[in-house]
Amino acid sequence: MTAALTTASVLAGPPAQAAPPTPIAASTARSYLSELSVATPGSMSGYSRDKFPHWITQSGSCDTREVVLKRDGTDVAQNSSCSATSGTWKSPYDGATWTAASDVDIDHVVPLAEAWRSGASSWTTAQRQALANDLTRPQLVAVTDNVNQSKGDKDPATWMPPLASYDCVYARMWVQVKHYYDLDVDSAEKSALQGVLNGC
Repeated sequence: MTAALTTASVLAGPPAQAAPPTPIAASTARSYLSELSVATPGSMSGYSRDKFPHWITQSGSCDTREVVLKRDGTDVAQNSSCSATSGTWKSPYDGATWTAASDVDIDHVVPLAEAWRSGASSWTTAQRQALANDLTRPQLVAVTDNVNQSKGDKDPATWMPPLASYDCVYARMWVQVKHYYDLDVDSAEKSALQGVLNGC
């Protein structure tokens, strides 16, 4: 039965509206948020993005970035080395549409530096690699490059997507990832998330 379902889903092709995995419901997110440990952010001492190996090979010559570009875009064409050569990407953070992969960043919803301060500093490299390349949970999303750069490593107390209509989705994504990886939240971050989720 599983094989039949898998074959059917492969034959059906990608969904019309490709997107990151659907996050948990707001009610679940509120419950998960209440379970997260509240702590003062840890030190950035020793942090390096290299400690979170990202854009690892997923299959063939395709790395995580190319997989997300294909998943989140429309009519994405790739060359023999799996690089996106054409396609259309609509950034859910700001609603902008792009036709060049170079204008699109893959955002880590929970930034790597934020994860480091929230508990990942004590993880193994394998655990950090899993977070940095997680295609199962809503941790990776193709967005406008300069919007991603303006976000940096900020948490929801200091940064939310410019498109306010995406706030609920973003908060649900954030809480799901933090809960799955058992990462801490600080009090301002928790308060900001509660405010958004209570309005969902």
